[in-house]
Amino acid sequence: MEKELVVVALGGNAILQPGQRGTFEEQMANVRTTCEQLAEMVVSGRYKLVITHGNGPQVGNILLQNELAKEVAAPMPLDVCGAESQGLIGYMIQQTLHNILTENGREDVPIATVVTQVIVDKADPAFKNPSKPVGPFYTESEAKRLAKEKGYVVKEDAGRGWRRVVPSPDPKAIVEKEAIRTLLENHTIVIASGGGGIPVIQEDGKIRGVEAVIDKDLAGERLAVDVGAETFLILTDVEQVKLHYKTPKERPLSRMTLEEAKRYHAEGHFAPGSMEPKVRAAIRFLEAGGKRAIITSLGKALLALDGRAGTTITKD
Repeated sequence: MEKELVVVALGGNAILQPGQRGTFEEQMANVRTTCEQLAEMVVSGRYKLVITHGNGPQVGNILLQNELAKEVAAPMPLDVCGAESQGLIGYMIQQTLHNILTENGREDVPIATVVTQVIVDKADPAFKNPSKPVGPFYTESEAKRLAKEKGYVVKEDAGRGWRRVVPSPDPKAIVEKEAIRTLLENHTIVIASGGGGIPVIQEDGKIRGVEAVIDKDLAGERLAVDVGAETFLILTDVEQVKLHYKTPKERPLSRMTLEEAKRYHAEGHFAPGSMEPKVRAAIRFLEAGGKRAIITSLGKALLALDGRAGTTITKD
């Protein structure tokens, strides 16, 4: 039986829970729970997996470490910090998943993390309107000093302090897609495009990193299309997509057609920075030829793949 290729996009709660400090031990415990779900997919014998993930807390901590240690160790640019977080999180996932599969008699399954670059358009309007907060909070005077010294764009963040903001451009292509395809052909579980991937632009036939943050769900969709996945599985902290969320008229959706998803999206049913990019990514995946997109919670992943949980979006 031909295995179904699934790109699994892990939400932040798969690695770090709200209120946790973010110690290595805390993150590894969360990754263990996540990898138990992923291992079930593998052991079922029905799925080939590509895993992608967020990196917000991790890259934020790396940036904070940069800031605190800048007098003794040269700080690295944001694209390099993103690469560091891909290695950190990939290491945790691949080691933990290997150990769980070994416990289930499947130590023969190779797993690899690919440090992934994602091409963006240097003319993307996002570069003229930075909007994505990154790194630590500053006082207003500190923020304005950094803006003057380093050219940062800084904004006040919801009364909590001042933060640096960077562009969030649209992902266009995965640089390492052929390498990922080769790994998949050789029965490898691949962890890729972590944190939305490392944004790079093309100039004179070469690529170079830029300081930006790509939305992880949109980058996950680009990855799913580029590797030819049949299913794009987005795991978050709610079981189903809902209309009129947190209102008396709230209604969960088990299924949506592509046209329904586009209509609900256009009507503004989904919150920016939360469910909206997930639904937008699902729409893009289906429009690009994907078979189905699923949005559900981590604990319902296998049930959702069987059509018994979550929200499944198909062309018709």
